[in-house]
Amino acid sequence: MLVTVACGKSAEQAAAEKAAEETREAAEAMQKAAESQGSAGAAQGLQEFAKAMEGMAGAMSASSDGKKVDPVSFQDLQTVLPEVSGWQREPPTGERMTMPVPFSQAEANYVLGDANVEVKIVDSAFNQMLVAPWAMFLTAGYEKQTSDGYEKSVNLGGNPGFERWDSGNKDGELNLVLAKRFLVTIEGRNIKDATVLEEFASQIDAGKLAALK
Repeated sequence: MLVTVACGKSAEQAAAEKAAEETREAAEAMQKAAESQGSAGAAQGLQEFAKAMEGMAGAMSASSDGKKVDPVSFQDLQTVLPEVSGWQREPPTGERMTMPVPFSQAEANYVLGDANVEVKIVDSAFNQMLVAPWAMFLTAGYEKQTSDGYEKSVNLGGNPGFERWDSGNKDGELNLVLAKRFLVTIEGRNIKDATVLEEFASQIDAGKLAALK
């Protein structure tokens, strides 16, 4: 039997709509904060992040039409793992879980000499518990410089993300959100620079990924 709330909506739909509304409220608060910022760069960064939050809320609302949004199969995600010239891809792995937080993921390891890159694609199924830890780093204009490297927000092909580079150890990480749903993590060890990570990202078919159901 379907459990419903007073307005006739399913409990799951009501929860999704509540989360979307809270996301919109957070976006509005960030927009106001941006307008009061003294730094134009910081203000622009907050404004862009507010817009991203609003877009995410819209995506959540669109997915809360009374139908449960299930993560796609990890086998489907594996078909989107890139083939990169010169790199040997090892057999991909994957998993899918429905409780307590539904998600699926596929990953593969790539080797070129002493260099190693791991690509992981996660279907968050619009679950904000999986996206929230990335929120601060996705803020446009976020940047942190150290004597060993940097962290900074990036935008590749219209997809928000953040990049980390350690020049001493020659390792780095690139994280992207594709289609407001899929979380891509690319980690490199003993690579020449962060452009290697971006090359891998460019080989992921974002259109094919967005079309997965």
